[in-house]
Amino acid sequence: MPEAFVVDAAARPQALNVVGEQIAVLAPASRTGGYEVFNQKGPEASGPPPHAHDWDESFYVISGEIAFGMGQESQIARAGAFVHIPAGVTHWFRFGAGGGEMISMTSRGGASQLFADLDRETAGGPLDLERLAAVAVRNGLTVALPQSAGPG
Repeated sequence: MPEAFVVDAAARPQALNVVGEQIAVLAPASRTGGYEVFNQKGPEASGPPPHAHDWDESFYVISGEIAFGMGQESQIARAGAFVHIPAGVTHWFRFGAGGGEMISMTSRGGASQLFADLDRETAGGPLDLERLAAVAVRNGLTVALPQSAGPG
């Protein structure tokens, strides 16, 4: 049974570098017993290529403007907006001018391991979409690799 916990500023985990974003794992599934919660900060134009996975994902925009693509639709989410993406829906997002910040939550575990693997295996150099896709597939994602890494 999971135990209650608090993550204050002093105990906040170091952010992982994931596709140009800084992602702090606030609540991994190992501590919650199921879902995961993250703080995501990104500079302008950062964000993942179109992808899908078998967990629901929700985002609450804290600051900035973030473009979200879901299936064939896209829209801008501004501070205070909530975005929900069901499992299996291909999606992407891009931080707008000046960057932004959001809290994200998944319906089950998996994303924290994906982010740790991406930080370890792809951070620190130019974006290598094929390596990113290999890490993603190993973690249960489907990544669409068109001629470009998505909108932006």
